[in-house]
Amino acid sequence: MTTILLVRHGETDWNKQQVFRGRIDVPLNSVGLEQARATGEALSNYKIDAIYSSPLSRAMETANAIGSTHPCISIKEAEGFIDIDFGKWQGMPHDRVKEEHKELYNKWQREPHNVKMPDGESLDEVKLRSMGALNDILARHENEIVAIASHRVVNKVILCAVLGLTNQHFWCIKQDTCAINIFDNSERGFIVSVINDTCHIKALADSANRVDF
Repeated sequence: MTTILLVRHGETDWNKQQVFRGRIDVPLNSVGLEQARATGEALSNYKIDAIYSSPLSRAMETANAIGSTHPCISIKEAEGFIDIDFGKWQGMPHDRVKEEHKELYNKWQREPHNVKMPDGESLDEVKLRSMGALNDILARHENEIVAIASHRVVNKVILCAVLGLTNQHFWCIKQDTCAINIFDNSERGFIVSVINDTCHIKALADSANRVDF
């Protein structure tokens, strides 16, 4: 049985300002770095065998914080876990997207599974590559514990998949900054035990009331 510790990266200024990130490489801010360190401490008791990360710096910084408590493990970049390509929405504030792309934005809120971002990706495309990367890890690390640092959209898509849900249920799952999710891959399939655990960062920042967009 393989155990996956799926983590969202820490806070960035663009998270705080509610700006669409996507493939733009925005680093962690000071709060995000503290959140990442706290996440590393929270996972320090796990005997982690491998750590994978999206290549974007906000995820890599989070993965490095996890790796700091497991110094014998090198971080491996996995392109399949990179953030969704938001296309033309990348770098735009949430409120501006709502105003300038009203019809598509409303569809994104109601039917996320039926939306392809302008010059970007759909959730199905995210699922194809992220689950492909996850399946590669499961094949490579049988009966091991693996940590993965990724992004809100990617994590939500992966969690829908392992729960047996379609991307129609995308908004049913929350992913706050530095959230920890834990699931096992067993003979009976995926068993999810933890979703969106942020107890380890409550003293640093509470993002619970921020808009999920």
